[in-house]
Amino acid sequence: MNILVLGGGMVGSAIARDLAADKHFTVTVADRSESALQRCAAQGIAGIQADLAHTETLRRLLEPADLVVGAVPGFMGYEVMRQVILARKPAVDIAFFPEDPFTLDELAREHGVSIVVDCGLAPGLGNVLLGRMHQELDSIDSFLCLVGGLPQVRRKPYEYAAVFSPIDVIEEYTRPARFIEHGQLVVRPALTDVEEVDLPGVGTVEAFNTDGLRTLADTFSIPNMKEKTLRYPGHVALMRAMRDTGFFDKNPVDVHGHAVVPLELTARLLFPMWEMREGERDLSVMRVEIAGLREEMAEKHTFDLLDFYDTASNTTSMARTTGYTCAVAVRLLAEGLWKRVGVSPPEFLGADKRVYQALMDGLAERGIRFAHTVQQSVG
Repeated sequence: MNILVLGGGMVGSAIARDLAADKHFTVTVADRSESALQRCAAQGIAGIQADLAHTETLRRLLEPADLVVGAVPGFMGYEVMRQVILARKPAVDIAFFPEDPFTLDELAREHGVSIVVDCGLAPGLGNVLLGRMHQELDSIDSFLCLVGGLPQVRRKPYEYAAVFSPIDVIEEYTRPARFIEHGQLVVRPALTDVEEVDLPGVGTVEAFNTDGLRTLADTFSIPNMKEKTLRYPGHVALMRAMRDTGFFDKNPVDVHGHAVVPLELTARLLFPMWEMREGERDLSVMRVEIAGLREEMAEKHTFDLLDFYDTASNTTSMARTTGYTCAVAVRLLAEGLWKRVGVSPPEFLGADKRVYQALMDGLAERGIRFAHTVQQSVG
């Protein structure tokens, strides 16, 4: 089976490396970055240098592929996936694009292809867990997902390292956050409702609103649902000041007769500060809390994940938790365990017990495991 990975960044290359270990797969990575392709080549993975934003180039790349992985930055993810569907290729996608993925569902069904979207850590695994619990509990009252990728060693002033596309991180800080409160859709600015949370193995972090609920707002009728991003204390105040000052704006401003896009300047100056330095390591932390009823007993299920940089393979934790989730899902499609035609968010996979177990077993084989605790009381 020929698998084409679109995007060879930190996460895309981790996906490609995991899939290339399977003797049944021939894996090719397409990216416009020569350094990204060189990194893949050093691991024995074939690469093609190409501008994936160029439609005709993308269409030619898709022709020989049997299955596609979308690992491009969010701003180009929707159109890339649309072209994949038009090429009648099944796919698993991790691009955090702002558009509603369900608007591609009719097109995918017309072309008879299975498309799994948002299949990473968050969105991704949190959706999978909710999909499973939605089947096991009689009703669900609340869903809360707290998640973040953090450097293991804090370094001033930002105490943060971007372990996936930095431009997508900025998007998290600017896109309005949607969540459900008392059955109503609520929209608030990102970086709001900041609260401190203590998590084992990490310590005190701050949780704040981001638009991570994604498809869950449409697929389930649950009265309270929210996702919050985690950072070390102080990071939110810095990002909010930069955003409110205009450093993340996409509209050009005049500077001595020159049109300057603030976001482009910010990216040039800020992103090098967010790069992981030689010897630095990251971690991924997630807590999912799901409360509901089973046979008139109130149950609260808590799933905790704490994952660290893998020194043996020099793979960041964010690449592991995001990339390996995607890679295992690719295998589910390749093996025919997931066949649903159309666009499927991860909660659909979680609702199928066999698929859920296969996904969790695959992650466990790669050292990614949730600690699951249950609290019961009379409902």
